[in-house]
Amino acid sequence: MNSQPLDDRFAALANPVRRGIVERVALGPATVAAATGDLGVSKPAISRHLRVLEDAGLIRREVVGRTHRLSLTDGSLAAMAAWLARQEAMWQRKFDVIDAYLEERR
Repeated sequence: MNSQPLDDRFAALANPVRRGIVERVALGPATVAAATGDLGVSKPAISRHLRVLEDAGLIRREVVGRTHRLSLTDGSLAAMAAWLARQEAMWQRKFDVIDAYLEERR
């Protein structure tokens, strides 16, 4: 199984600026200015953050004239959520076994 896309997505979201961009774009497509205007980051830094998000497959950019619109890619966050749900289920099963063991020991 190739986990690189998932690894890249989690790494991209490790940065608070990039999480802020994704949170804004999750509300619906937005121009770069609307998605990043209140983040307090320089334009060159925004360009780098957007490149990381695009390379990780989290957002896509549509250019019409001079306007750049950002949107989430289909299924990118769903794949991450599914991975997290599997981890949660695994750990819950382990904790249930520990709870049962501790109950037996009482």
